[in-house]
Amino acid sequence: MDFRVRSGGQISGRCRVPGDKSISHRAVMLAALAEGESRFTGFLAGADTLATAAAFRAMGVRIDGPYDGEVTVQGVGLHGLRAPSGPLDMGNAGTGMRLLAGLLAGQRFGVTLIGDESLSRRPMRRVIAPLRQMGADIGAAEGDTPPLVLRPTAQLRGIDYVLPMASAQVKSCLLLAGLYAQGRTCVTEPAPTRDHTERMLAAFGRPLQRDGARVCIDGGDTPLRATSFAIPGDISSAAFPLVAALIAGQGELLIENVGINPTRTGILDILRAMGGDIELLNLREAGTEPVADIRVRPSRLRGIAVSPELVPLAIDEFPAIAVAAACAQGETLITGAQELRVKESDRIAAIANGLTALGIAVETLPDGLRIQGGRFRGGVVESHGDHRIAMAFSLAALRADAPVRIRDCVNVGTSFPGYAEIMRGLGLAIEAA
Repeated sequence: MDFRVRSGGQISGRCRVPGDKSISHRAVMLAALAEGESRFTGFLAGADTLATAAAFRAMGVRIDGPYDGEVTVQGVGLHGLRAPSGPLDMGNAGTGMRLLAGLLAGQRFGVTLIGDESLSRRPMRRVIAPLRQMGADIGAAEGDTPPLVLRPTAQLRGIDYVLPMASAQVKSCLLLAGLYAQGRTCVTEPAPTRDHTERMLAAFGRPLQRDGARVCIDGGDTPLRATSFAIPGDISSAAFPLVAALIAGQGELLIENVGINPTRTGILDILRAMGGDIELLNLREAGTEPVADIRVRPSRLRGIAVSPELVPLAIDEFPAIAVAAACAQGETLITGAQELRVKESDRIAAIANGLTALGIAVETLPDGLRIQGGRFRGGVVESHGDHRIAMAFSLAALRADAPVRIRDCVNVGTSFPGYAEIMRGLGLAIEAA
């Protein structure tokens, strides 16, 4: 499937984006391990989260839904999972695979985790190495890529681990493994990353201990308690209509019910520093997370040097930020973002190739990009099967002098089902074929 987008247009109206992908993954995982029935609304019915749900069904967990975003999970307890009849296929879900590796490392049965072509190229050494330190028996393909083979382990042991990179996936993997470990498991971050796992463990009755950048969980058989909550809209998905409204010539947009967890709002800080007219309205708490409506108006953006401390807080939003930077006056410098090299694609290379294809001057750096604001021309962009690259470059047509075509966009459904329809309703002249 390709996106074909006519040039020009304005963005206006109001919309809701799908439920938060990170929270949806974690909600199913912890509800499956809890005792009793958990219920969630706002669940993301995307390919990635459905793969996680299917994995737990294969291990004997009853999961009803999603029906209009509502999911009910009958938890089996910490030790109630059963060996699946075959490999668990995580599709394109890197979060699902890395978190499941930790959760399954302490089980009394073996399991193999597989994924699609893209996921099978993604690095897993970052979770394999610390899990082995905890005593896990885990194997992988050459280069420590999937499939991951986890064999039964008598007993994991808690470790005190300093993350070599800022990664919420690795942190969460080790905290979930810590549920099954003897003693205390601690993880120290080099920079703050999203804390959905910590918030959700507390909601399920297993609070953690935090001391600055160090977070710890105690092992043992203390059960998780079933709970229910609403999952807010995903700020990573909201990034696309948000940037569209900033760079369009006219209109005003209201994005309703978006999660504004402070470990995820780097995109708001970056775009405001660029001159973006962004306002948070109706701030409130929903379940375990802070939520707001976001009002956005067209803005004259200026290039900036992105503060390194904001990079981990906006790591998934840089494809959209790069399109905003291309529409800004002057130069935007992004450094400290080497994590972009190991996403669904090498996003530094994919962003640079897309900007170049559409006439924007860009320089790649080992850990980032230098983008010179300019004028998009029409052209063809390769998404490399990366959902966020595909969505980001569909926005470029708003400021292009000719139509833009983005190839290989089927994976948009992993995080933002209905993207083309929602954006068309707001004024983007997008067709999917």
